[in-house]
Amino acid sequence: MKMNMKNVVRLMLVLGMVSIIAGVASAAEGDEIAEKDTMAKLGAGIALAGCGVGTGLGQGPIGAAAVGMIAEDPNRFGHALLFTVLPETVVLFGFLAMFLL
Repeated sequence: MKMNMKNVVRLMLVLGMVSIIAGVASAAEGDEIAEKDTMAKLGAGIALAGCGVGTGLGQGPIGAAAVGMIAEDPNRFGHALLFTVLPETVVLFGFLAMFLL
């Protein structure tokens, strides 16, 4: 499935609207501590989702280029693996933020 930038922007807008609606719903309860905790968890989840979408969009072309590079020169497998794994570190930082919360 090919995602263009319009679809990514639409996804981010939907996630933003969901977070606003959840914030209003939690504010209506009146518990200020629970509201901050809920909003922090919701924000961390949205950040992790953004990390996943960005990594997926970045890894597609990198993987295609890595396969082409290995097809031309099989000795370059280490470089191809390194460049393919680099975008995954963004998701690992997102998971770190989730665990620290």
